[in-house]
Amino acid sequence: MTNNLFDLSGRVAVVTGSSQGIGLGIARGLAQAGAHVVLNGRDREKLQSAANTLEKEGLKVSAKAFDVTRKADVVTAIDEIESEIGPIHVLVNNAGIQRRAAFQDYPEETWHEIISANIDGVFFPAQAVSARMISRKRGKIINICSVMSELGRANIVPYTATKGAVKMMTKGMCAELAKHNIQVNGIGPGYVKTVLNQALLDDKVFYDWVCARTPAGRWAETEEIAGTAVFLASDAANYVNGQVIMVDGGMTSAV
Repeated sequence: MTNNLFDLSGRVAVVTGSSQGIGLGIARGLAQAGAHVVLNGRDREKLQSAANTLEKEGLKVSAKAFDVTRKADVVTAIDEIESEIGPIHVLVNNAGIQRRAAFQDYPEETWHEIISANIDGVFFPAQAVSARMISRKRGKIINICSVMSELGRANIVPYTATKGAVKMMTKGMCAELAKHNIQVNGIGPGYVKTVLNQALLDDKVFYDWVCARTPAGRWAETEEIAGTAVFLASDAANYVNGQVIMVDGGMTSAV
């Protein structure tokens, strides 16, 4: 009985920004749990390469390239996925970017870029998918937040602003969608070994600081985020709603 709670067989899951990093790790985990996972990204070649990798592992995946910041493109893509593959049971809003610079010097165009990618890129897919979930009275939406949904750090003020917004968007969506049997939750990864964090990984002083600051004493691997995503996507989380689960090695729990 317990094992069946986490079984995603027969379900379709869309994971945005899943050609690499955390998104790819989550996609792999959902597919290993039985879901047919639709990978998303803007780079068609990189996206197909990721899909090929998972297919070679015996997993059921498809690839759909579209820009999550363009509402019309999102609506078209969701229509095509539902028509060609089947109703979307799970949406993971993972796509996002990071642009580091001092607050005082942060360029206006870069501010708009990160706001678009990290907030519009969650809002538009969730809006498009939830409209269909409402009619079916069933669905799971998982938004990738961050420890920066709770904490601040120099040189990433815009990123922190966006992740705080995603946290509150998660709660607001829960308040509106829960009555339709749609569960909306978030995952707050700590410092993970990804391409997005490559500059930090290459900075030995900062790398060691993260290890010292994190009770677990290390950085996370991408696959360590996947288990929480499988839980939130499964029937085991049917009464979990509006929560952001920190997967951070204890960073936000200790001084």
